[in-house]
Amino acid sequence: MRHRPGRGGRPFLLLHGLASNARMWDDVARRLADAGHPVYAIDTRGHGDSDVPEQGYDNEAAVADLAAVCRELRLTGALLAGHSWGGMVAVRFASVHPDLAAGLALVDGGWINHTDTPLRIPTWQKDVEKIANGVPGTTGVTVHTARERIRTLHPHWSKDAVEAMLADTVEGPDGLLVQRLPLKHRLSILNSMWNDSPARWYPGIAVPVLMLIALPSYASALGDWVRKWVTEAESAIAHVDSRWYVGADHNLHADQPERVAADLLELARNADRSALERS
Repeated sequence: MRHRPGRGGRPFLLLHGLASNARMWDDVARRLADAGHPVYAIDTRGHGDSDVPEQGYDNEAAVADLAAVCRELRLTGALLAGHSWGGMVAVRFASVHPDLAAGLALVDGGWINHTDTPLRIPTWQKDVEKIANGVPGTTGVTVHTARERIRTLHPHWSKDAVEAMLADTVEGPDGLLVQRLPLKHRLSILNSMWNDSPARWYPGIAVPVLMLIALPSYASALGDWVRKWVTEAESAIAHVDSRWYVGADHNLHADQPERVAADLLELARNADRSALERS
């Protein structure tokens, strides 16, 4: 866990995506803490600096782990921000544990229905090599080469963001990088993502929800699907606000940390107002 103390504001709990890590939130977390909010960014099991047990790589286990973290830290009324797969975990968590979440930010994830998508299960089952390699150009190469390739792909990312993406890999015996998260665990999480649609959890969410949606220029073919999924989520969630990041990268928190932090701080204000109205 990466913790920034803040100054007594409502806490943020930040969740990374599949095969990612808590460091990807650093540029956003710094801004939230500077605004007074305690920030906790979690490495889920098998990711980042966390242990790699043999079992528990699915949405249900991730939610249970997160609840255990909240109990240990005595966190209630936190603002959850989940990126990609972390958004799916956050949706289920907020529905199952309504007392622990005061607001929800879904950062380019948490609203994709994998059973209703052009990227169906056979796609990833038949393309194991692509899944194993992760970000193109960051495995099977040296640390130096991977770092330079990330910088080329994302020239405006901060140094911290580049190093955070590198932390998704480890150096093998031959000096070349491999994915930190073992393939079998990655596939287990993917299977859970495909079989646990976030839509089933929408009715249980009563807190304010903020959706931050990336529309990268290179994925225009998916634009209609994205709009469809977002519209379905907006119709099913009681209190929701959507923000579109046109031309942005999927890793919004690394790509546009200042704007993401500003949107999350607005969510915090909305959550405080909502709490006052309920009281």
